[in-house]
Amino acid sequence: MPDYDLEDLRVVASDQELRAMAEPLRKLILELVHERAATVGELAAAAGRPKSTVAYHVAVLEDAGLLKVVRTRKVRAIDERFYGRTARIFYVGVIRPEQVEMITNDLAVAAAESVAAHRADDLRAIIRHARIPRAQAAEFWQRVFDLSNAFMQLPRGGDSVYGFVAGLYPADYPALPAAEQDHETP
Repeated sequence: MPDYDLEDLRVVASDQELRAMAEPLRKLILELVHERAATVGELAAAAGRPKSTVAYHVAVLEDAGLLKVVRTRKVRAIDERFYGRTARIFYVGVIRPEQVEMITNDLAVAAAESVAAHRADDLRAIIRHARIPRAQAAEFWQRVFDLSNAFMQLPRGGDSVYGFVAGLYPADYPALPAAEQDHETP
């Protein structure tokens, strides 16, 4: 858990929020401060990017209301700012059709990230298909969402960062017709 106070859940749907969250470096910044508050210098070092670049992206996230200054400290007469998320979970709410392109396909990102793990035989993945009603899919997604929250609350430590991805989507996939009711057993 982060070392600062923040909302549990924030639903995001404005163009400004979606654009801010979609950029890869900004996504990384949001993930890094999920562990603890950090300065621009710490974020730049972790991301391997110049401080000026990270400072720009921090400002975009702050303007969108996704980051905030959670504390400061004096360093040689300068106030050093520590940034943190405004919410533990940013959940994309209902979006308009024209906003779809602003949102990153997280499954595509995870597929690209997982290539090295797949080649090293260190990938755990599963894909399944089920013909279920929409309401049951929504109930199932809530359980997956709860599981992802549990993953994010695991104590930080170890020498590896693991990714967790989940997706639930309508698929053009074959299904058997409904079973006939009158079956005779041989």
